[in-house]
Formats: sequence, structure tokens, C-alpha cells
Amino acid sequence: MATDDKSDDSSQELNEGRSLIGETLKKVFATGVSAAFMTEENIRSYLSELKLPKEVLNLIVQSANKSKDEVTQRVSKEITQIMQRIDWVKEISRFAESHKFRISAEIDIIKKKDEKP
Repeated sequence: MATDDKSDDSSQELNEGRSLIGETLKKVFATGVSAAFMTEENIRSYLSELKLPKEVLNLIVQSANKSKDEVTQRVSKEITQIMQRIDWVKEISRFAESHKFRISAEIDIIKKKDEKP
């Protein structure tokens, strides 16, 4: 019977260890996916409760920064390509034809105070 208790305990510890590793991996993966929208400080605080080694944490932060840079470059490139395809003169002309412009201004003239000592 004592042997069965030990095997049950070790089996339970093994399952708990796997569960902890699984949860850690899920959290690290979720951080990697959302890292494009997080600062380095946010990533570090988010992962701090996992008690990861400093080297692993630094590697994750570096990867997140690299991913963030890649996403930014790709989005910038796509936006630039879209902007280059737009015929701005045509679009502004079409806008101006269907809209009326009203300009309002208010001017106040205020006398200066004499600044004599």
C-alpha cells in the first residue's frame, strides 16, 4: 500500500509540474502575441510572477521588441503603398464638389498696457 501512495504522489507531482509548464508556456506565448502592443516594462511585469531566469526573460523581451519592430515596419510599408496609390487631386476635387466650406474668424484687438517704471 505504501508503494501505491508514493506512486500516486509522484504521479500527482508530475501532473502538477506539467500543468505549471503548460500554463507558463501559454502565458509566454500570449505575451509574445500581444507584445506588439506592450512596452518592455509591461512585458517584464506581466512575466515576473512566472519566476523565469533572467536570461530567458531578456530573450523574450528581445524577441518581443524585434517582433514589434517587424510589425511596425510592415504596417508602415502597407500604409505607404496605399497612400501612393491614391490620386489625391481627384479625391480632394470630388470632396470639394460635394461639400460647402465655411470659414469663421474672430479677431480681438487689445490695447497694450504701458510698461513704464
